[in-house]
Amino acid sequence: MLRPDFSDYVVHFTKDPSKEVKDKLERIPKEIKTLNAYDRLIKILKDRTILGTEMKWTNEKAACFTECTWMSLLDHANNYSPYGIGFHKSLLFAAGGGPAIYLRPDLKKYQDDYIDEKAPLLKGRSFHPKLWAFVTPFVPEYAPREHMKKAGWIGTVVDYSHEREWRVPHELNFTYNKVEFIILNTYEEMAKFPKDLKDEIGRDKFLLMDNFRQIEKLWPTHKIQSF
Repeated sequence: MLRPDFSDYVVHFTKDPSKEVKDKLERIPKEIKTLNAYDRLIKILKDRTILGTEMKWTNEKAACFTECTWMSLLDHANNYSPYGIGFHKSLLFAAGGGPAIYLRPDLKKYQDDYIDEKAPLLKGRSFHPKLWAFVTPFVPEYAPREHMKKAGWIGTVVDYSHEREWRVPHELNFTYNKVEFIILNTYEEMAKFPKDLKDEIGRDKFLLMDNFRQIEKLWPTHKIQSF
């Protein structure tokens, strides 16, 4: 889609355990639970697999990505880490993935309470279990408190719409030729990055956050906050 506010690419950013909230950390696969963001990226590339993580509100596993446009790159890196792996959306779509579904709490409650007597194999749920991997509540800051109370929502703000999130309802396996780019933090990290991975993926596919920060410092055309 040739529009400046959309991208045909998505990124999976890794994250340090220290930046995970407690309940989210408990859902991280044990294989990567104690690894820092940099080492998580190395493991993903060596295994050629992004593991699915259990989603908080539906308990279904999914591998998560953000449609990271150039203008929002630094913001996403600040929220997660300056380490990521990018793919074309076609890879995720072919693997059964697609955009996340954000439901208002009242609509989610309708679904939670709905009993479909014609679907006994799904235990009364009218959606297939794999669909639930895509669902997350949508509770923006501007949601009226009275409406939230009526919907039975007692949680805090939940708004990930800025991430334009994509999910695959299971782990994502990939080959190196499907990797569109790798995000690292500094040139020093690029220099020490495993040589076999650089050779197989291609050095031209590595992007450095330090370069992007310098561009934004000299030509702050995106008017984003400083990092």
